[in-house]
Amino acid sequence: MTKRPRPLKSAFAKAVHDTPSIAECYQRGLQALGSDSDKVSPKNSRHCQGSVSLDACLQAAFPNDNHWDYALGYAGKAYFVEVHPAIPREVKTVLKKLEWLKGWLRKEAPKLENLKADSAFHWIASGNVGTLSTSREYRQAAQAGVAPKSKLQLP
Repeated sequence: MTKRPRPLKSAFAKAVHDTPSIAECYQRGLQALGSDSDKVSPKNSRHCQGSVSLDACLQAAFPNDNHWDYALGYAGKAYFVEVHPAIPREVKTVLKKLEWLKGWLRKEAPKLENLKADSAFHWIASGNVGTLSTSREYRQAAQAGVAPKSKLQLP
Protein backbone atom coordinates (compact mmCIF):
# COMPACT_ATOMS: atom_id res chain seq x y z
CA MET A 1 0.00 0.00 0.00
CA THR A 2 1.41 3.38 -1.06
CA LYS A 3 1.30 6.15 1.48
CA ARG A 4 -0.48 9.25 0.16
CA PRO A 5 1.11 12.59 1.00
CA ARG A 6 -0.83 14.66 3.49
CA PRO A 7 -2.66 17.53 1.75
CA LEU A 8 -1.29 21.01 2.32
CA LYS A 9 -3.69 22.86 4.57
CA SER A 10 -2.79 26.53 4.27
CA ALA A 11 -2.22 28.94 1.41
CA PHE A 12 1.22 29.63 2.92
CA ALA A 13 2.17 25.94 2.81
CA LYS A 14 0.94 25.71 -0.80
CA ALA A 15 2.89 28.82 -1.80
CA VAL A 16 6.07 27.41 -0.24
CA HIS A 17 5.51 24.04 -1.92
CA ASP A 18 5.04 25.82 -5.28
CA THR A 19 8.35 27.69 -4.92
CA PRO A 20 11.06 25.27 -6.15
CA SER A 21 13.98 26.81 -4.26
CA ILE A 22 12.23 26.41 -0.87
CA ALA A 23 9.68 23.65 -1.54
CA GLU A 24 11.41 21.18 0.79
CA CYS A 25 11.98 23.66 3.61
CA TYR A 26 8.47 24.14 5.00
CA GLN A 27 8.11 23.49 8.74
CA ARG A 28 5.07 23.53 10.99
CA GLY A 29 4.37 26.51 13.22
CA LEU A 30 7.42 28.61 14.00
CA GLN A 31 9.82 25.63 14.00
CA ALA A 32 11.99 27.05 11.20
CA LEU A 33 12.87 29.99 13.45
CA GLY A 34 14.54 27.71 15.99
CA SER A 35 15.86 29.72 18.93
CA ASP A 36 14.64 32.92 17.24
CA SER A 37 11.01 31.80 17.67
CA ASP A 38 10.91 33.70 20.97
CA LYS A 39 11.23 36.91 18.93
CA VAL A 40 7.76 36.34 17.40
CA SER A 41 4.65 36.55 19.52
CA PRO A 42 1.42 35.44 17.82
CA LYS A 43 -1.82 36.58 19.41
CA ASN A 44 -3.32 33.18 18.58
CA SER A 45 -0.84 30.34 17.99
CA ARG A 46 -3.51 28.35 16.12
CA HIS A 47 -3.21 30.91 13.33
CA CYS A 48 0.46 29.98 12.71
CA GLN A 49 0.55 28.27 9.33
CA GLY A 50 4.19 27.34 9.03
CA SER A 51 7.61 28.81 8.52
CA VAL A 52 10.73 28.59 6.37
CA SER A 53 14.34 29.40 7.18
CA LEU A 54 15.04 31.28 3.95
CA ASP A 55 18.69 31.87 4.82
CA ALA A 56 19.42 28.19 5.40
CA CYS A 57 17.26 26.96 2.55
CA LEU A 58 18.56 29.35 -0.11
CA GLN A 59 22.26 29.08 0.74
CA ALA A 60 22.94 26.40 -1.90
CA ALA A 61 20.95 28.11 -4.68
CA PHE A 62 22.27 31.62 -3.95
CA PRO A 63 25.59 31.12 -2.11
CA ASN A 64 26.90 34.66 -2.62
CA ASP A 65 23.71 36.52 -1.75
CA ASN A 66 22.72 38.17 1.50
CA HIS A 67 19.44 36.37 2.32
CA TRP A 68 16.58 37.46 4.56
CA ASP A 69 16.21 35.06 7.51
CA TYR A 70 12.64 33.75 7.68
CA ALA A 71 9.22 33.57 6.07
CA LEU A 72 6.20 32.63 8.12
CA GLY A 73 2.51 32.17 7.50
CA TYR A 74 0.02 33.58 9.96
CA ALA A 75 -3.76 33.97 9.57
CA GLY A 76 -3.61 33.64 5.80
CA LYS A 77 -0.78 36.15 5.31
CA ALA A 78 2.98 35.89 4.81
CA TYR A 79 5.45 37.73 7.02
CA PHE A 80 9.19 38.02 6.52
CA VAL A 81 11.49 38.35 9.52
CA GLU A 82 15.15 39.32 9.70
CA VAL A 83 16.85 38.79 13.08
CA HIS A 84 19.92 41.00 12.99
CA PRO A 85 21.90 43.34 15.25
CA ALA A 86 20.06 46.68 15.41
CA ILE A 87 23.01 49.03 15.41
CA PRO A 88 23.63 51.95 13.04
CA ARG A 89 26.36 50.29 10.95
CA GLU A 90 24.05 47.32 10.17
CA VAL A 91 21.23 49.38 8.61
CA LYS A 92 22.81 49.22 5.14
CA THR A 93 23.15 45.44 5.41
CA VAL A 94 19.51 44.97 6.40
CA LEU A 95 18.31 47.30 3.63
CA LYS A 96 20.41 45.34 1.13
CA LYS A 97 18.85 42.09 2.41
CA LEU A 98 15.38 43.63 2.07
CA GLU A 99 15.99 44.59 -1.55
CA TRP A 100 17.28 41.08 -2.25
CA LEU A 101 14.15 39.58 -0.65
CA LYS A 102 11.79 41.77 -2.67
CA GLY A 103 13.56 40.79 -5.90
CA TRP A 104 13.55 37.11 -4.96
CA LEU A 105 9.83 37.22 -4.18
CA ARG A 106 9.06 38.85 -7.56
CA LYS A 107 11.23 36.46 -9.58
CA GLU A 108 11.17 33.19 -7.64
CA ALA A 109 8.20 33.21 -5.28
CA PRO A 110 5.23 35.08 -6.78
CA LYS A 111 2.67 32.98 -4.89
CA LEU A 112 4.36 33.80 -1.62
CA GLU A 113 4.56 37.47 -2.61
CA ASN A 114 0.80 37.47 -3.23
CA LEU A 115 0.25 36.43 0.40
CA LYS A 116 2.26 39.33 1.86
CA ALA A 117 0.64 41.03 4.82
CA ASP A 118 0.18 44.80 4.61
CA SER A 119 3.16 45.16 6.93
CA ALA A 120 5.09 42.11 5.79
CA PHE A 121 8.77 42.91 6.42
CA HIS A 122 10.20 43.00 9.94
CA TRP A 123 13.65 43.63 11.38
CA ILE A 124 13.90 42.12 14.84
CA ALA A 125 16.92 43.05 16.92
CA SER A 126 19.10 40.08 17.82
CA GLY A 127 20.02 41.96 21.01
CA ASN A 128 19.00 45.39 22.21
CA VAL A 129 17.83 47.99 19.72
CA GLY A 130 20.96 50.14 19.58
CA THR A 131 19.83 52.52 16.85
CA LEU A 132 18.32 55.72 18.22
CA SER A 133 14.97 56.66 16.71
CA THR A 134 16.38 60.13 16.02
CA SER A 135 19.36 58.87 14.00
CA ARG A 136 19.70 59.10 10.22
CA GLU A 137 20.14 55.31 10.03
CA TYR A 138 16.94 54.63 11.97
CA ARG A 139 15.02 57.00 9.68
CA GLN A 140 16.40 55.15 6.63
CA ALA A 141 15.17 51.83 8.01
CA ALA A 142 11.80 53.33 8.98
CA GLN A 143 11.36 54.81 5.49
CA ALA A 144 11.96 51.33 4.06
CA GLY A 145 9.33 49.95 6.46
CA VAL A 146 11.74 47.96 8.64
CA ALA A 147 12.48 50.07 11.69
CA PRO A 148 14.15 47.67 14.13
CA LYS A 149 12.14 46.36 17.07
CA SER A 150 12.72 43.90 19.85
CA LYS A 151 9.81 41.55 19.04
CA LEU A 152 7.20 40.95 16.34
CA GLN A 153 3.64 40.95 17.69
CA LEU A 154 1.32 39.17 15.24
CA PRO A 155 -2.35 40.27 15.30
